[in-house]
Amino acid sequence: MRGEGGRRPGEGHLFTLQHLNMSFALTQIGQISVNVHDIDRAVAFYRDTLGMKHLFSAGKMAFFQCGEIRLMLAIPEKPEFDYPSSILYYKVPDIDGAAASLSATGVRFESKPHLVARMPTHELWMAFFRDSEQNLLSLMCEKPLPS
Repeated sequence: MRGEGGRRPGEGHLFTLQHLNMSFALTQIGQISVNVHDIDRAVAFYRDTLGMKHLFSAGKMAFFQCGEIRLMLAIPEKPEFDYPSSILYYKVPDIDGAAASLSATGVRFESKPHLVARMPTHELWMAFFRDSEQNLLSLMCEKPLPS
């Protein structure tokens, strides 16, 4: 069945949930995948350097718990899946202390902790660093404003 302009419904443009009168929403991320090239080296970095809880490994994949999100480290199965990771932002209560602890283990920071934005109730601070596979990661901290 073709509609206006000879198109099938949904062809050539996107329908939003409002158009369809649906009340659906994605509200929780369960797992994030990060590409790696040496699974053993990456497991050691995330487990031993970052202190993340290693859940299990399966073939060319390793899984870690990070709060309520599971992090999957994986060797790309095909060349078209081999691309840089999204930046993961690790929320920490003390960015200076966290950066000092990681630096002491040999983590190379791209930037020192720095102010990114002033909000009405806090300041947003970040510090960028690389994992063992050269993926860019960041510490982030929401520092409360002085009363």
